[in-house]
Amino acid sequence: MDFAHSPRAQALRQRLEAFMQRYLLPYNAAWYRSVQEGVYPPPFLEDLKALAREEGLWNLFLPDLQEDEPGTRLGHLDYAPLAEIMGRLPWASEVFNCSAPDTGNMELLHRFGTPSQRAQWLQPLLEGHIRSAFAMSEPDVASSDPTNLQTAVRREGGKLVLNGRKWFITGAAHPHCKLLIVMCRNGSDVDDAKAEAGSQGRAHHQHSMVLVPLDTPGVQVVRNIPVVHHHAPEGHCEILLRDVRVPSDHLLGLWGEGFAMAQARLGPGRIHHCMRAIGQCELALELTTERTLERQAFGKYLSDFSNVQDWIAESRIEIDQVRLLVLRAAWTLDQQGVDPALLRAQVAAIKVVAARLQTRVVDRAMQAFGAMGLSPDTPLAYFWTWGRALHLMDGPDEVHLRTVARYELAQARAHKGDTAAYFTTPEQLQAPPRIR
Repeated sequence: MDFAHSPRAQALRQRLEAFMQRYLLPYNAAWYRSVQEGVYPPPFLEDLKALAREEGLWNLFLPDLQEDEPGTRLGHLDYAPLAEIMGRLPWASEVFNCSAPDTGNMELLHRFGTPSQRAQWLQPLLEGHIRSAFAMSEPDVASSDPTNLQTAVRREGGKLVLNGRKWFITGAAHPHCKLLIVMCRNGSDVDDAKAEAGSQGRAHHQHSMVLVPLDTPGVQVVRNIPVVHHHAPEGHCEILLRDVRVPSDHLLGLWGEGFAMAQARLGPGRIHHCMRAIGQCELALELTTERTLERQAFGKYLSDFSNVQDWIAESRIEIDQVRLLVLRAAWTLDQQGVDPALLRAQVAAIKVVAARLQTRVVDRAMQAFGAMGLSPDTPLAYFWTWGRALHLMDGPDEVHLRTVARYELAQARAHKGDTAAYFTTPEQLQAPPRIR
């Protein structure tokens, strides 16, 4: 395994860091002030996006981009450090057209969209002219098992008709959001669920994805749901779909293949999430160390207390451990002919450890800052909120742990008995083998 980044990726990393230092950080306070005043996106954002594109810092993902599509075509391993840098500033990704859920939606359209779908939706997304959302999770079922999803789509003449309710749909409140990619249960499967869900394989072919313009009649954004009392301006929305009708050519991919497409989307997306989390943890650790060097209590600097030193050391060790796991998953994703079960297990593992990492590291940082760490004066409270959400986003920890366990158990079944020689039973002790 080689986790070294290519010379091109290293150069992009330096340019990205310099761009953020020169252009984004000076606007950080202005961004928050604009959002507080209800002006979103801030008026200077488009200028920053145009500048980033001129600098070649645009669409820093999607390794399969065509020559006529704007972007860098980096592999997952080379994109990982760039996602980490962007993660330090929560609004930075949009400047470089690398925001979730757009990145995953672009990948879906790139892989499964028809030429007309790509022209209508993918090209404007690649250009940064519009935003999009991915509508999957629902309030009335355990969305950790996607086969539970009940939002229904049925064919009616030349139309697809959708009914259901989605929630925690990221990005749907963004003023530039024009497209929903909606995960739906096929209509016939709703009517005959028990008869047609006789096998696990069949259960994974009961859903389809539909492209729904946000302004379609029957689409209602009910509310923007705060996450642990944090209100995201781009939204984590509840959306009601009531007799929403779109042309039949708005089906993305094949009928019944929605589950497989969703899985294809989630692998790279989880790597992006994890690397952004690592970037936030690095910043939290930097804030912690600086704080402890300048803050005094009981006649000593905080950095002189052994328990605080332990916090710093534990955070450094844990960040580096998780980064290595994420880079391994990114490297594996870049390889050809990889065992899909192995890749699923690796991606599931990093999703668990990244969420745990962020809540631990940021919690220590908040403790070092005291009451200030709970306030909006530092990014720590937001980082902690996002870290807590990561324990549930893209599947809860428990589901990912089950994926890892199933992979290990499958390996054990395939090699059952290989460990027998490590036992020392009385019978083995009585009859040692001869060397000659």
